[in-house]
Amino acid sequence: MVGHSFDDRCVSEAGAELGAVCSPAVSSLSVACVSGARPNFPKLKPVLDALEERSCQTYLVHTGQHYDHTMSDIFLDELGIRKPDWNLAIGSGSHGQQTARIMEAFEPILDELRPDVVLVVGDVNSTVACALVAAKAGCLVAHVEAGLRSRDWAMPEEVNRVVTDRLSDYLFATSRDAVENLKSEGYREDQIHLVGNVMIDSLLANKQRALGRQQVVLDRLGVEGPYALATLHRPSNVDDPDTFNGVLQALSEISAVLPVVFPAHPRTFRRITESGQSLPGSLVISEPLGYLDFLGLEIGARLVLTDSGGVQEETTALGVPCLTLRDSTERPVTIAEGTNRLAGTTPSIIVGAAMSALEKGGGRRRPELWDGRAASRIADILVSGGRSSDRRRPTEL
Repeated sequence: MVGHSFDDRCVSEAGAELGAVCSPAVSSLSVACVSGARPNFPKLKPVLDALEERSCQTYLVHTGQHYDHTMSDIFLDELGIRKPDWNLAIGSGSHGQQTARIMEAFEPILDELRPDVVLVVGDVNSTVACALVAAKAGCLVAHVEAGLRSRDWAMPEEVNRVVTDRLSDYLFATSRDAVENLKSEGYREDQIHLVGNVMIDSLLANKQRALGRQQVVLDRLGVEGPYALATLHRPSNVDDPDTFNGVLQALSEISAVLPVVFPAHPRTFRRITESGQSLPGSLVISEPLGYLDFLGLEIGARLVLTDSGGVQEETTALGVPCLTLRDSTERPVTIAEGTNRLAGTTPSIIVGAAMSALEKGGGRRRPELWDGRAASRIADILVSGGRSSDRRRPTEL
């Protein structure tokens, strides 16, 4: 499918109808923006900037769900995000423990701030926890990446997505399939807004900086010539020994054809150590990489293997072949219009799919509105939407 190109027009109403060129409106709206995990930061940065361009009062709350320097602080530094106004330092824990601690810590902050809007992104525990506190406090809730569905109820993230959408006044969708999901679930037209993908806003803004880091990272890792890039972090892949050992076996086989760079999430690194497998030197295990270093490697990779939703989107925007090591995806647009393919976790299927992808290559097929302006659309909609007294709430008819 041929990719889309767009001009500087703005989205002004539900369903993302394109109108005339818009100038940022000035607003006294107050917005509390919540981030909890590594993927949230590149999604929040352009939204914060767009809101501040419109003179909104913004507050940044970091729940500390991801707290390691390579999973948190380096993203703030590289993306130029200001120091959070609050860091809740929640840390790790079971889903119930972590969600409860976030709610308990966020509630007094919300009582103090009383923002007009609480904006949450993605599908982590911080997303659903802060949305629930905000809804009970009477704040408007805005969910960025609304409507994504994997149909896999065993995924904790799927539960988080569904609950967060139900609590939200604003449902900001990245793609038309997400819009259709929301419509089929009974959400009102005035809640749903097709705005594009804020992750791609950050990618396009930082692409040249990332390219400048690419060779430095490859030299540091001792990688020469073409390479593949792998990343795994989901518990369903990492915490099940049989599944994880099978994926490691597949990566090892692929690395016989070209080196595989594998930046390992801290939990993933522990599982590698525990696996006891003898891994080839061409499977290059590294510490987690910062946003720019990882993006630089993505841009230059012949193939990316991942279980990350954001990486599926980034590779689609970059035209880099991607294999998703899962049986389902909440981002089917990356398959229908992008470079992504579901490969599951069976070693022989992963290896076969990798060889096929290396032979066929990629192609630039960027989905509709993935044009670097999603955050501006979000900010315009929030500013024009007013306060809770101006809007029907989620369950009002």
